[in-house]
Order: sequence, then structure tokens, then C-alpha cells
Amino acid sequence: MRILRKRHGGVVVASVLALALSGAPAAWAADQDPPPRVANGLAKTPPMGWNSWNKFACTIDEQTVRRMADAMASNGMKDAGYQYVVIDDCWHGPRDAGGFITYDAKRFPSGIKALSDYVHAKGLKFGIYSDAGRLTCGGRPGSQGHEFQDAKTYADWGVDYLKYDWCSTGTRNAEEAYTLMADALRETGRDIVFSMCEWGTAKPWLWADKVGNLWRTTGDITDKWDGKHGYSLGVLPILDANEPLHPFAGPGHWNDPDMLEVGNGGLTDTEYRAHFSLWALMAAPLIAGNDIANMDEATRAILLNTDVIAVNQDPLGVQGRRVRDDGDLEVWSKPLADGGRAVILFNRGAAPQTIAVNWTELGYPASLKAEVRDLWARTSLGKMKERFAAPVASHGVVMVTVKP
Repeated sequence: MRILRKRHGGVVVASVLALALSGAPAAWAADQDPPPRVANGLAKTPPMGWNSWNKFACTIDEQTVRRMADAMASNGMKDAGYQYVVIDDCWHGPRDAGGFITYDAKRFPSGIKALSDYVHAKGLKFGIYSDAGRLTCGGRPGSQGHEFQDAKTYADWGVDYLKYDWCSTGTRNAEEAYTLMADALRETGRDIVFSMCEWGTAKPWLWADKVGNLWRTTGDITDKWDGKHGYSLGVLPILDANEPLHPFAGPGHWNDPDMLEVGNGGLTDTEYRAHFSLWALMAAPLIAGNDIANMDEATRAILLNTDVIAVNQDPLGVQGRRVRDDGDLEVWSKPLADGGRAVILFNRGAAPQTIAVNWTELGYPASLKAEVRDLWARTSLGKMKERFAAPVASHGVVMVTVKP
């Protein structure tokens, strides 16, 4: 969340990178078995859905959520794998005399349970938001001191997904706070995906796999390509902070570089395609943050590209990473369950450039004959040996699969 973030200070990308690098055991690699995990059995692939914050912030209401659920169920998103409809901050009313949280009756006159039932009737799942502090980032009642009450309320409402933020927490210990809410959710007996929005300050990748299903690795995303904007970050600094954390991701426990900005108008379609491709390759949750009921065709084509989504949802569950960095020109790769690789050729520069990837960079012998498929052109490029090369637009990607 972006509101009231100042009290916590901005997230400095360099420090996040340093924490990431210092926290990753050198012996781990993406192609090795991860350490033993304690999981709740949920989110075996990265969660996919929609969240209200990036587009609507605190102007959210019942009719908007119903409209988004209607759209997801009918515009191809549900069929493509999107399932969670998540209300972010500002749905809350006051606590009642018993300390239980209520909803804003003006914004949600039918109630949260009725809204959850509506989403479920569409064949979708319902998510909600709270905070580990006294107040949410938008100044509504947080869950501190009410964890078990709130978890019971969410379960009674039919909640399937909880995003849990980190405003107004003071000196509270993050691992303690998130573990407490995880215990509260577990005690309800309902399957609730736990999304931990702690911004990466307490290095959650070192401990959160035993607590939740996904954890934020950076400060908030904003609809910009680069740089720091107030207390939010553009796509590139978040990308660079999240990439070194690849050893810590896997089925049921994902690094979360924040929600998608695709379709919100701050980037070009080429940049949005790169944003979506790189998030997909990094096994990030694909949580749309635009008005999905009013998408133009370019936005629809990005969010509904099932070839790219299949890379994100690959059951092997490996987070892709950068395998070559030539300044503005990069090669990224992700191992797939069928023995193939997903590959991104990424051009950060201001002019078009040709980028090549060698089979040896993907862990294949140069002599291997492999089928190459362009995931944005959605066409096979035929069988190739040794390498693949393609022109890449400024701030753009070429994304392919390479399969023996």
C-alpha cells in the first residue's frame, strides 16, 4: 500500500539487493532440490487474480467488485487461470462492541458475505485485506490484537485469500506477527492463501516459507518503468531486487514483486509486455491491477496470453533468473517441468538491438536440436542448434520456449 508509508521510510533497492545476496546460501541453485518446507498445501503454482488497489485505491465499493468479478468470469481471464478477486484496503468499518471487525456499510451495503457468495457463484475465489499493525495503511482498523477474531470473521465470510500489510506496526517483530496470523487462519479450518505484504524489510524469504504462501520482496510498485517515486518503485528496480531471490521460491512459497500494472496507462504496450513476461518468468503471482471490465485489446492480449501464463504456472515451480547481463542487453531463463526452458531476451536500452542466447547458457549442449516457439507471436520458429537470436525493441522482450 502507498498510504502512510512515510513512517517506515522508503525501500532502497541497493539495500534490498544486498540483503537478498547476503541471505541466499551459496550452495543453493535453482536446479537443486530446495530445503524441506512446511506449507499449508495451497498455491502450488503462483496465485492469479485481480486486486483493487493499483486502479481504485480507496475508492473501492461493492458494485466495483461485482463488476470485476463479472468481467473475470466472462472475458477469458477465468479460463486463462485467473481466480482470486481481492478487495484491498478501505473496505473496513469500525470494530463492534465485542472487538469484531465490521465492513463499511455505505460502500458495501449487502455485506462482505454476500459479496463473497457472489464471487463464488461465478466460479471464482474471494480475497480480502488487513494489516499486522493497529491501523491499515489507509487508516482503517488493523488486526493487531484481533488476529483470531479477524481470521474467524474472514472464514465466516468465505474468504479464500488474505493480503496482510505492514503499516502502523511500530517495533513489532515481523516473523512473530505473520506467524500469529498464519496460526489464526489455520485454526479456522478454512483454506486461505496467505499473502504477506511486509515489503522485504525483515528478509521474509529466509523464514516465510514456513508461514505464508507469498511474501513481498520490495516496496510498492508504481506504473513507471524505472526509478523511485515517493515510496514506490518502477518496474526495473523491483525486477532487479527480486531476481537474486530465486533460490527461495517454489511450489506453495513464492517471492512477490508486487501486483501487475498492465493496462493502467503509465507504460507503453511494449513495456507492459516486458513487465508481464518477466513477472511470469520469475514465477511471480500474476495479480492484475487494472480495470479488467474496460480493457483495450492490447491489454487484453497481454493478460490473456496463455502461452506466457503457462510458463508462470509450470508445475516445476522454479523462479527464472538472469543468466547473462551485457549491460542493457540481458538473457533470462526458467527451467520447465518437461525439460524445456523458457527464455527472455530483454533490451533495457533506448534503441532496438539483436540479442542471442547460446544453448550452453541454458544447460544444453550446443549440438542439441531444439524446437523454438515465440510466445508473443504464438508461432513455432522451427528446430535450431547451438543458439537463437532475434531483434528486440527498446524496453521490449522476445520470449520463447526452447524444447529438446
